[in-house]
Formats: sequence, C-alpha cells, structure tokens
Amino acid sequence: MSAEKPSGRFRRMLERLSSSQEDLESEELREDTQASGCTRISECSDRQIVRVAGTLRTVTLRPRAGVPALEAELFDGTAPLDVVWLGRRSIVGIEPGRKLIASGRISMSHGRRVLFNPKYEIRPLGQE
Repeated sequence: MSAEKPSGRFRRMLERLSSSQEDLESEELREDTQASGCTRISECSDRQIVRVAGTLRTVTLRPRAGVPALEAELFDGTAPLDVVWLGRRSIVGIEPGRKLIASGRISMSHGRRVLFNPKYEIRPLGQE
C-alpha cells in the first residue's frame, strides 16, 4: 500500500505541472465548494433551492425593466451562475475576485442559471 502513495503523489504532481492555471483554479474552487457543504452550480436545476459557493468573476450595474440591478457572475469551478440584486446599485464587498456563499431559488433565464436577491455571505479575505 505504501508503494502506491509515491506513484499517486508523483502522478498528481505531473498533472498539476501539465495543467493550465485556469484548470488549477477551477479544481481549487471545486474543492472549496465541497468543503463548505454547498451544491455544485452544475448540479443545480430550475426552481431548486440551493446554497452555492464560488468566486465572483464580474460585477456590473445593469438596469432590468427600468430598475437598477447589480449583477455578478459566480463561478465554482463547474459552471457559472448569475447573481442579481434588484434595486441595488452597489453592495459593499461585492467585487470581482471575492469569494461568496449564496442561497436562494435558482431560475433559468436565456439558458443561464440565475439567483435573484439571494441571501449571501462574503468570505473574509484571510480565508481565501
């Protein structure tokens, strides 16, 4: 059994060396999601109540039906999720690169998963 561990470690080391930076970041995000007990975004379906975790890739202000809306793309290493806060122009701490846990009901819009006005928890900078 101890003979298998070095070859497993060596194989993992070779995989990490041959992987792109994006692949490594995605793997790390998937591990963080699993460790936090959240659902993977790729496994979320329409109308399901979920708790997801990931990193904010983009944050934009985009009006919806004449109402201000803060939109962010959350990525957990498996799939993107649009997170939308209606009636908000900004939220302190919601910025690209921040880690976030969000919960609410998933909906589908134009083939993308969307979470409107979620409950959320911004992860402390020291724990990223």
